[in-house]
Amino acid sequence: MSVIGDFTVPASAFALSDALSAVPEMTVRGDQHATHSTMEVLPFLWASGGDFGSFTRAMREDPSVEKVTVVDELGETLLYKVEWRDEFFALVDDMVDHHAAVIDARGRDGDWRLRLRFVEDSQVSSFQRHFDETGHPFEVQRLYHPSEARQREFGLTAEQHETLTVALRKGYFGVPRRTSMEDLGGLLGVSSNAVSQRLRRGCDSLLRSTLTIEDDAER
Repeated sequence: MSVIGDFTVPASAFALSDALSAVPEMTVRGDQHATHSTMEVLPFLWASGGDFGSFTRAMREDPSVEKVTVVDELGETLLYKVEWRDEFFALVDDMVDHHAAVIDARGRDGDWRLRLRFVEDSQVSSFQRHFDETGHPFEVQRLYHPSEARQREFGLTAEQHETLTVALRKGYFGVPRRTSMEDLGGLLGVSSNAVSQRLRRGCDSLLRSTLTIEDDAER
């Protein structure tokens, strides 16, 4: 059974160390792009949250980047096309050789959070040992199997997942709102206060897992 892991790794051991340090408030995320070629890993990056002029200049001077071009702008985000240097591709090749496939990547303030897929659980520990020895410390934050309940992927408890799902289906998040916490409580068999806590904590976990990169100490 395959396993997916959320890892953190310093940008100095992965990519864009200088650029992310120069504009620490900027967040970059790999555009979803399925490929079988290691030469096409992270060819596009979305950036948001910082000064684009400063970040673009820092990207062009970053030692991990061969060439970068702004290809699109949507609201307060920019899409970059990145051509990486050979050292980055060598690292990606090494990751693939140790059975890891990159399925999501986000960087901010000197760190990357990577979501990696492995075929077997045992490959995770051998992957970490290898990269610790080569100076690329991939620290695992969470492991889960894709066959497990979807709430595990986003750090939700079963109760939070159920409450969010029912609230969405009943129009709680709609404009105008089509149901109340009291009505949701009746459907779920809990108090409106319990519904409120589950919604707040569930939304917090969901947003942290999908939109932000933070240290575990801040979670």
